[in-house]
Amino acid sequence: MDRASQAVRPAADLVRSYYQRVDAGDVDGVLDLFDPEAVYRRPGYEPMRGRDALNAFYRSERVIEHGTHTVVTVTEQLPRVAVSGEFTGTLRSGKQVSLEFADFFTVGTDGRFSHRETYFYSPLV
Repeated sequence: MDRASQAVRPAADLVRSYYQRVDAGDVDGVLDLFDPEAVYRRPGYEPMRGRDALNAFYRSERVIEHGTHTVVTVTEQLPRVAVSGEFTGTLRSGKQVSLEFADFFTVGTDGRFSHRETYFYSPLV
């Protein structure tokens, strides 16, 4: 998707697109949603700064092997979008998990995520 069409996309749709892409294992598609200088904060990890750090996280550091996110609520007060939901999946260790999460995205003027914070209702997922 080019920047012009992404910039006019409603923020809630952009967030839903993120979960579709991450659940499909589309790392390149996920990275396209983030500004090149984006910062991602997640419990158990140092803040990830920039696409190289995000790429490393999604391809090799993330403890989740695969799974499905179910978005329960999306609240938009631009430039911020808050999400609550449920995740069910498998960790790289083979352990099955089912838990709730909250995500907070900041959408930049170019229609990409400039900041994201994730919280799980479970330790260090």
